[in-house]
Amino acid sequence: MEKIRYTLSGQERPLPLFVESVGYNPREEDFARPEGYPYFHWLQTVEGEGEFRFSGEEVTLSKGKGILLMPFTAHSYYCTGDGDWSTLYMTFGGASADSILHALGISSAVYTETEEFPFSELIWRMMYLMGKGAEFSRLDASEELYRFLIMLKKYGKTQSQHSLSHYYERIRPVVEWLERMYADNIGLQEMAREAGMSSQHLSHLFRQTFHMSPYAFLIQLRIREAKKLLVASPDMTLKEVAQRVGFQDVSHFVATFKRIEHITPNRYRHLFN
Repeated sequence: MEKIRYTLSGQERPLPLFVESVGYNPREEDFARPEGYPYFHWLQTVEGEGEFRFSGEEVTLSKGKGILLMPFTAHSYYCTGDGDWSTLYMTFGGASADSILHALGISSAVYTETEEFPFSELIWRMMYLMGKGAEFSRLDASEELYRFLIMLKKYGKTQSQHSLSHYYERIRPVVEWLERMYADNIGLQEMAREAGMSSQHLSHLFRQTFHMSPYAFLIQLRIREAKKLLVASPDMTLKEVAQRVGFQDVSHFVATFKRIEHITPNRYRHLFN
């Protein structure tokens, strides 16, 4: 089978969740992206085997395994074994992509197919529908993508699923509290008090679950909510946006936003308005 690739043009992307590209590569080649990719990136093995490196880890993608990467995550991959490495891939984004994945508890990880959810079937279906041309709209693609994410959450298995679930249940109350109180003046001590444990133990649980500190998690929440305001309220000043999500200083907000999103708040706003 020959290489297949479908992309959606720029004017077809002002959706809360959109597919940027989807495709099939019968002979995957060695590839390195030191700056990462600007969208969420899913890659899975159809036949053969490949080695994938990201965030200081090296994992083997054998048949039936796929990996999900966050935007701008540095990575590289190459074929291993004697035969060809065949892959399916999908890239996606949208103003609500972060919050949807966060709500589903989906993060960068290696997933294994199950009988209930063969990843490849949904992606092949999406490519088949895209091949029908005008009959398949950008809204249809968004619908298929959302279905994929729901099924990934419901049936996809990660190598450390049980331990992560155990860790998350212990910090779920404080995570839900942060979802409500992110705009307040909150520090590690306040979080630990709310969680009913020492700050050291809370930090350990957050790092085991989210691979970041509690305060870094709070900053991610604030940036996520800021992105919503930037799009939904185009006339709101950056100072107002910063204050609404918990930043006391607008310059700190702008610098933090750019560091995390690799784009300024104003530029992000213009992309969606």
